[in-house]
Amino acid sequence: MPTKQAPDFHLDILVILVIDYNVGNVKSVCNALSHIGCEVELSSKPERIKKADGIILPGVAAFGYAMSQLGLTAQLIKEAVVAGKFLLGICVGHQLLFEQSSEHGRHKGLGLIRGNVRPLPPQQIVPHMGWNMVTFPSEMELFKGLRDKEYFYFAHSYYAEPSDIDTYVGYTDYGFKLPATVQKGNIFGVQFHPEKSGEVGLKVLRNFERICREVG
Repeated sequence: MPTKQAPDFHLDILVILVIDYNVGNVKSVCNALSHIGCEVELSSKPERIKKADGIILPGVAAFGYAMSQLGLTAQLIKEAVVAGKFLLGICVGHQLLFEQSSEHGRHKGLGLIRGNVRPLPPQQIVPHMGWNMVTFPSEMELFKGLRDKEYFYFAHSYYAEPSDIDTYVGYTDYGFKLPATVQKGNIFGVQFHPEKSGEVGLKVLRNFERICREVG
């Protein structure tokens, strides 16, 4: 994999850490970040989480399994967010940001954003796989430089429904108004896969690095 392992954290080098926790799509996210020139590391070591400039939590798996695989790293992520680090959740990583999920039973999430993860309505095609247009408010920093409506690639059977009044939300139409992306302070989440969404998706990842760099 074309990523540099355990780079030195110099003052002039910004490092994005992708959490390594034995779920799908972590390597494809690393490859996308490397492609756009990011200094990226794949790790779940406490000292690397503490030193990283930004953290990405990807994932392709059932919610409960993903949380169990995250294990003690969950607390490290929450501590990093409280300390002011930027966090981006992708797909299941996005869902893990919320309080709980009903996927195959009840499972607690990270609880960083109020809200629950619910199944897609049975009248829709499940899983939802393919390109959908996402509409997002201008305040959402992940989409700076893009139009207010863009197509992204989705692959999921559950979705997160925010109830946090301090959260900006972008939506897609999937027979109902489906929350597709969230932003709360230094926490970002996208239900879609930016690493599979062509140049527009890469722009989202570039924006995340920019956010980390401008504040850091």
